[in-house]
Amino acid sequence: MTEAQAKRLTGIADAFAIEGVAERVDALGNGLINDTYVVETNAGKKYVLQRVNHNIFKDVDALQRNIVTVTEHLRKKLVERGVEDMDRRVVRMIPLKENAGKTWTKDAGDYWRMMSYVERSRTLEEVTPATAEAAGRAFGKFEADLSDLETPLAETIPDFHNMEWRLEQLREAVAADPLGRVKEVKDILDKIEARAEKMTAGERMVREGKLKKRVCHCDTKVNNMLFDADSDEVLCVIDLDTVMESTIFSDYGDFLRTGACTAAEDEPDTEKVAVDMEIFRAFTRGYLEGTRDFLTETERRMLPFAAALFPYMQAVRFLADYINGDTYFKTKYADHNLVRTRAQMKMLESVEALEKEMERELGVRI
Repeated sequence: MTEAQAKRLTGIADAFAIEGVAERVDALGNGLINDTYVVETNAGKKYVLQRVNHNIFKDVDALQRNIVTVTEHLRKKLVERGVEDMDRRVVRMIPLKENAGKTWTKDAGDYWRMMSYVERSRTLEEVTPATAEAAGRAFGKFEADLSDLETPLAETIPDFHNMEWRLEQLREAVAADPLGRVKEVKDILDKIEARAEKMTAGERMVREGKLKKRVCHCDTKVNNMLFDADSDEVLCVIDLDTVMESTIFSDYGDFLRTGACTAAEDEPDTEKVAVDMEIFRAFTRGYLEGTRDFLTETERRMLPFAAALFPYMQAVRFLADYINGDTYFKTKYADHNLVRTRAQMKMLESVEALEKEMERELGVRI
């Protein structure tokens, strides 16, 4: 970071109602969407400064209202339970000095926000049975605490987990076929279309009133929570940009897609791609514990469907981008999105092969 960049960032930080004056800024984490920094002040306080990716989150004001609504509701729940060390249990958005009702600012076309820094915390990248169970419990409890939230939330990424819409995007890409790639992926397209009716069941059930939409995190990865620096205890769920209404499939299925996969989502050798049932059992155990007070019988019964839905959805998204010429996802080589697609299809097939075993496991746990 150059001296000029550091000066700009400390100046932005000082626009917020922080304690002291910002005097040091360092990059924090390895997020793919937003740029994140830790700010230290001359009063010995730390804060997190973040540049919001306005290309993805078009309405920053609505995004910030969502986060404030959610974090204030979670804080109220913690107060009711008599929880101490509040600032380690839920992040707090820092308002502007000149406008206490606003939690973001704009500088040279960039959008910025600041939040509390959670002391003595760490993030994890590796998923183990222990961290999977902790993640399931934490994300389940997160949903439970927000199950009585009455304030409507904005849809920060419209149709983010809408399977019908994702299929429509793919079909539009196939119809346009700008690079003539459809002919080489006919086998995958046939498999996707053969499952389309089954995989869009969630949207139909919501319309028919058979399935509820709930406030969900919608980006459930093990590194989207903070653990205590000295133990495996989860302190709080973070990265709240995608918190919005969805079916519970979003939080359950999306974690398993990556967390319970035996290989990376772009593994070229599909023989290495499978479901890790130990991770599945651990995450499911924690999730059912966290959601036991509100999850319906229909939602519990459809958890194996959720585990299949998300590799299917991601395969659809990767394939549409490949056909369109790799315009959305960053790629490292020519066929990267196609390799990703094949890996996700293999993960889907692995889930399908284990569906009965998953149902038995859930039958024991319910």
